[in-house]
Amino acid sequence: MASKNNRRKEQREEPSYAEQIRALSEISKAISSDHYLEDILRLIVTVTANVMDSKICSLWLLDEDAKTLSLEATQSISEEYLKERVLRLGEGMVGRVAEEKKPFRVYNVLEEPRFKEKELARKEGLCSLLSVPMVVRGNVIGVINCYTSYPHHYTDTEEAVLTTVANQAAICIENTELMVKTKVIQEELETRKLVERAKGILMKESKLDEGEAFRRIRKKSMDTRRSMREVAEAIILAHEIGS
Repeated sequence: MASKNNRRKEQREEPSYAEQIRALSEISKAISSDHYLEDILRLIVTVTANVMDSKICSLWLLDEDAKTLSLEATQSISEEYLKERVLRLGEGMVGRVAEEKKPFRVYNVLEEPRFKEKELARKEGLCSLLSVPMVVRGNVIGVINCYTSYPHHYTDTEEAVLTTVANQAAICIENTELMVKTKVIQEELETRKLVERAKGILMKESKLDEGEAFRRIRKKSMDTRRSMREVAEAIILAHEIGS
């Protein structure tokens, strides 16, 4: 009976075209959203797990400077699987996929020499793995893993679907990171403008030179534990009310 069940599972239906489109649509929506990166990563693994019928889907991001990959998102609620983990580029299946920039299929992770987390796989009941790189403009930014809890031969179609999802996700992640960086830069420029304006007010009203006006703003910020921007805004507001 068990062998028949396994055969049925191995012959499970592949993701339909409609399911693929829905998955890509969900991820595409995230590109233009205002969600934080953490929320988008969680959405990606949840949608991918559903379309791939995976017990666990995990997303690892590459730190190009450190040459390491860290687990950033999974739809699993297992405390053991959610523990922070880091792999070097080229280490284990995840590191190998990132380094070689190509997908790998593993029928049984417990029998795969390159698979590093066998004890975790035993505890979680993981069996087959499909691991694909997340690529944008020829550069790998991470890896997506899909696991089954039973023996399964991943097909070319499933690999193609996950590769498409992974590359769409890579674009999404890059755009989100760029958006965050842009927001940070914009906020920094706005803060500088406000501080410059507040300095001008102090220089004129208190007869201070530029250096002393800046030190006064900075000291007020430290004493009150408020940001330089908040202090500058307060100075500007007080000036406008008094004018």
